[in-house]
Amino acid sequence: MLIPELPKIKDGDELHIARALSWVENQHPKALDLLKLMNGVTPVIGITGPPGAGKSTLVNSLVNYWAEQNLKIAILAVDPSSAFNFGSLLGDRLRMQSLFLNPNVYIRSVSSRGSLGGLSASIIEMVEVLKFAPFDRIIIETVGVGQSEVEIAGLADTTIVVSVPESGDEIQTLKSGIMEIADVFVVNKSDRDGAAAFASYLMKLAHVRATESWECPVILTQAMQSEGIPALAESISKHQVVNQHNSRKKHLFAEKAYKIIQRNRMKDVSIQTLQREIETELNKGDFNLFQYLESRTA
Repeated sequence: MLIPELPKIKDGDELHIARALSWVENQHPKALDLLKLMNGVTPVIGITGPPGAGKSTLVNSLVNYWAEQNLKIAILAVDPSSAFNFGSLLGDRLRMQSLFLNPNVYIRSVSSRGSLGGLSASIIEMVEVLKFAPFDRIIIETVGVGQSEVEIAGLADTTIVVSVPESGDEIQTLKSGIMEIADVFVVNKSDRDGAAAFASYLMKLAHVRATESWECPVILTQAMQSEGIPALAESISKHQVVNQHNSRKKHLFAEKAYKIIQRNRMKDVSIQTLQREIETELNKGDFNLFQYLESRTA
């Protein structure tokens, strides 16, 4: 099938890249035709961690570092969305101002659209579009909503977990889930008290989880001053080499397939329609959620 937009995307035409991203995000009829012809290999880096860890600042510094080496970087910044209209509450111009005019950087702000894991349902396809375009690195920065951030492991070739020294109870959160997905640990704002002790703690946990091919490095950074960024970039590059031969890939592709199948089977279910129907039932009084579900699926 001849699709005129395809070579334009391959050549890096930003207008056509933006159009293709909108198609897949909104499930346009042309989206599937495009995706079936795309097979990119650009490495994907996921950056996640709790709110306040400085993820956006870290992304800015890391992308600036790569851009200075004349690498082309695409960023998918996943923003929290309104529970009422599913629009993005933040935007790339707010969080990525220093990168916005850089010709080596392409930024797309994506609404999470109510996804509990903080990732848009269409972000898998959006990543595939960017992998087909001529980028050297793709970064996904998640909302940072808690333990459900583990969704990023199903998308990224390398997952970076960002934390800060004064973690406190956050350590328990890390141990209970998000620690399991890390390929690289970052202790940001490392000029604060307790940074060295926290980094030592993470190193011990990383050593316990180490495999023959990889032990998660712990990188101390001060993203505002770009300190530690070269070491972080080097760790990412090393992991990309290791990950080319990692059997984990079959699990990641299975995760992608599962999410796409799940979404396709739910495509005739609209949460806006559910809200309207439930509002009507609530106004009648004596609303029972399970009776409503039974009547809807009958």
